[in-house]
Amino acid sequence: MSNRLRALAFGLVGATAMAGPAFAVDLEITCRCVIGGVNSATAEWIQNSVIPAFEAANPDTKVTLNQFGGEDAQLTQQLALDFSTGAGPDVTAFDGFLIPSFVEGGLLKPLNEVAGPEVDDWSGWAALSEGSRALMIYEDQYYGIPLGTDVRMLYTRKDMLTEAGIDAETWQPTSWADILDAARAIKKVKPDSFPIQLNAGVAMGEATTMQGYWLALLGTGETVLDENGKWIVGSQGILDTLNLYKTIYVDEQLGDARAQLLADGRNRSFANFRDGVTALLFEGDYFYRSVTPEGSEFAVPDRDKVMGWVKIPAEEPGKGIRGQDFVTISGGTGFVLNPATDTPKEAWALLSFMNEPARLEAFQAIQPRITARTDVAIPNSPFLTESSQELLPITTARPNDPDYNAVSAEIQRMTESVVSGELSPEDAMAQYRDAVIRIVGEDNTVSLL
Repeated sequence: MSNRLRALAFGLVGATAMAGPAFAVDLEITCRCVIGGVNSATAEWIQNSVIPAFEAANPDTKVTLNQFGGEDAQLTQQLALDFSTGAGPDVTAFDGFLIPSFVEGGLLKPLNEVAGPEVDDWSGWAALSEGSRALMIYEDQYYGIPLGTDVRMLYTRKDMLTEAGIDAETWQPTSWADILDAARAIKKVKPDSFPIQLNAGVAMGEATTMQGYWLALLGTGETVLDENGKWIVGSQGILDTLNLYKTIYVDEQLGDARAQLLADGRNRSFANFRDGVTALLFEGDYFYRSVTPEGSEFAVPDRDKVMGWVKIPAEEPGKGIRGQDFVTISGGTGFVLNPATDTPKEAWALLSFMNEPARLEAFQAIQPRITARTDVAIPNSPFLTESSQELLPITTARPNDPDYNAVSAEIQRMTESVVSGELSPEDAMAQYRDAVIRIVGEDNTVSLL
């Protein structure tokens, strides 16, 4: 609802039902977050810290949090519809990789175009790390403020490794073969287990691309683009990655193939790890800070004793991207302004306010995370401190390209066709090639075979 309509609604209610005071400004903020549910800490932070402090500093303003509990893709679709019709929240959480496609579709505008020159004067820009700053930039323009970044690793159930005769405290795989051998050892002593979780399939959306496909592909020394910015549609790296999926899910049943095809498959993968069905799970630090804490649905009992993490190895030592032995990838979310907001100055005031150190430190008190600002520390979290120090120096990021989202969907279909047994890796790659050519044009693709 537009602010004008909301103001009218408040006036009518006040005149007829004496429902409470009217406000000069009424702002809405949306995130994929629900207190007690998905991303609960984010919802708690906005509802209990950001909103009260902002309203106290701006007594003529009312801020309402819309808690969205659906999947990421559902929120993306809703925002695309809202922004295309001039509706939707004034401020919304937003995944940085979506910015190029929204901009090219006319659905987002630079912050300073929406709210004016005061955006450029915000002192917080200088405090953002270079990597996190890039998350919300497209063609040298800021479209949002990043909340934080992340890294990806291989989580381990140390109890299951120990049961398989592996020293869980010192185990650090240096190749894909090491991971497969560990999974086979676990499967031997626990026949009903699915030791490995490498996300696949359409249902998991971008979690398949980023927590699955990317983490294998980077280990082959490739990314989705070549050095000239062309989309790679045929390569040994793609085949090696798809054959890894085939080994895990089809040939040796080291992973739960059915979970990759279910609408709630990602939650099932979390439950499998929680319940000791899966021992080796490829995921982001989100899994530690948001999924497995005590009291959450997928909390791991005695987590800090039972759960560990290791770096993700390249296919073979030295074969990873940039000649690395280990690989990871970082993404991140932030908040953007609705380009059609009726109160752009006030919306920017809220967005910048929530990204000041005092508010971010309040968030860190609820849930420590890798921050976007260099002047906000990670408090009392050895896990996040150690993992960020180890992995941020070797990380990479998704391409800042408006076609990425559509290509990513084809990556998800390609992995699903292999995991389901529908297609061979060769045929799945051929289908992917044809789909990407339709999206970006043949001149913008390349085959390395």
